[in-house]
Amino acid sequence: MSDNPVVWFEIYVDQMARARKFYETVLGVHLELLSNPEDSSVEMLSFPADMDKYGATGALVRMEGFAAGGNSTLIYFSCEDCAVQESRVNAAGGRVQKAKMSIGEYGFISLAMDTEGNMFGLHSMN
Repeated sequence: MSDNPVVWFEIYVDQMARARKFYETVLGVHLELLSNPEDSSVEMLSFPADMDKYGATGALVRMEGFAAGGNSTLIYFSCEDCAVQESRVNAAGGRVQKAKMSIGEYGFISLAMDTEGNMFGLHSMN
């Protein structure tokens, strides 16, 4: 495998407006509508992306038959200092699962639950 293994992620949600507000608040970003002209039953909001930079992007997805929470996929959002985004989680309606902790030479992580019951990670080198 010559490329990075992760190229896209999807976070399944039950209430798109609630999930959008949570991630926009915690990460300080604006999610954009991502439409599929072949299937209007799927609702997607994409995270900001620059395809010329390192890392993967993805979207919040609401789709019939794919409930939020309880999945075994964990994604990490890149941060300057994960404590900053972690400090926004509870006020945005989520829950900090594991406060900022060192992972040695690989930096620091925080783990949190979003408003839809999905666990996600925050990663920083500081």
